[in-house]
This record gives sequence, C-alpha cells and structure tokens, in this order.
Amino acid sequence: MAEKLTPAKIEEAAKHYENITSGKTPILEKDKGLLKEPNINDMHKYLKKKDSTSYPLIPPTDPRLLMRIAPYTDDMLKEFKIEDRKELSKKMYASMVKYGGIGLSANQVGLPFRMFVMGGHPQIEDGKVRNCFNPLVNDVSPETVVMKEGCLSFPFLFLSIKRPKWVNVKYTDENGETIDEYLHGMSARIFQHENEHMNGYVFTDLVSKMKLDRAKKAQSKLVKQTIRTQQQRLRNEVKIKV
Repeated sequence: MAEKLTPAKIEEAAKHYENITSGKTPILEKDKGLLKEPNINDMHKYLKKKDSTSYPLIPPTDPRLLMRIAPYTDDMLKEFKIEDRKELSKKMYASMVKYGGIGLSANQVGLPFRMFVMGGHPQIEDGKVRNCFNPLVNDVSPETVVMKEGCLSFPFLFLSIKRPKWVNVKYTDENGETIDEYLHGMSARIFQHENEHMNGYVFTDLVSKMKLDRAKKAQSKLVKQTIRTQQQRLRNEVKIKV
C-alpha cells in the first residue's frame, strides 16, 4: 500500500529537490530498498539506461567540463560505441531538447569531443540546427551587444554577457563537410557560448564576482519559486485524490 502523501512529506520532497538543483545532493539510485550514491561513471551509465536516446548532463564542477578539448577525429567514436557523426549529432540534439536548451556541447554530457549542437528554436533562423565539429571563430564584429544568457550546466542561473554582434565561423558538420559562414544575432551568441566550452571555459568566467553573486541570489529565488510551484501542484493532487 502506498504511503499517504502528507504536507510534511511534500515539504521533505521539496527540500530534497532544492538540494539536488543546488548540487548539495547527488542523484541517487534506489537499490533493494536502500539509496546508494553512484560515482560519476556509474551515474552516466545508469541514466543512459534510463533514456538511451539522450545523454545525462554532468555537474558544473566536473573536471571534464573545465578542460580544453583536443581536436575531434572520427576514430574517437569507436571507444564510446557511437557509429558515426550522425548518430552522435542525433543524440546530442535529443539531449539538448530534453533539457530545454538551444545549444549543448559534448563535454557538458561528459564526452571528450570537440563538438557541439545548436539551434532548433522556431524563432531563431526558422529552427535551423547546426552540428559543429572542430569549431573555429575566424573573425568578430567590433560592435558588441549585452544580453542575458543561461547555460544547461547551471540551471536557473542567468548572466548578462557582452559579445560581438556577428562572427565568422568555420566547422565541419555531421556529414564531414566544411562550413564557413557568418552568424548574426542569437546564432552568433550561441556559437560563441558553446565554443567557449570547447576551451574549458564556462559563462561564469566572463563576469565579475559581484555580478555572479547577485545572479546566484536571483537563482536561489527562482529555485524556491519552482519548489513552491511544485509544492502547490502536489497539494492540489492530494486534494483531488482525497
């Protein structure tokens, strides 16, 4: 028989959710009635079993996210049992969509590939998707624009970042073809953001400590607001069941 869902249990679940989103509590796996903490590799394998169509995000403190990535070659895929660029690109795109992003780098999901996927939003170039292998920024505009950015590795954290309005970029796509193009607006911003991941940088490196601390306070408020929304939803479900 299922345990009765009481307000106290709702509060406990909400607190647990807050700890997970803040990184205080790792994702746990239930095993024979006990909770055990898997290491990062175990967690990666476990979550892949849960959803074989996408990759799990790694924590922002994971060293793999903070290291410069070596140039990509196709023979790297064999070690990870990935058939080709197209399979990797498809799974990366599915992961990006799953987490609600418009850009995702391979090292954000623990893969050592100099590659990222971007796009898919209907209001940005009609949803055009780019799979970028060995990306390069060749030139940037002298004009800059400040906009708020988020990052899938830092849920609920938003920072105002100054970036060039346009960039000239070069990369190879999922078919191995070389692309040389100019990107403007949001596409230029996304490419720059993801390309920084290739070199071991994250967007928190681009702002002052004061601005980061202020953003973290706003992040905390967003987390609490989300928790309250979840609490209310659970309470409503309890009322309906009663």
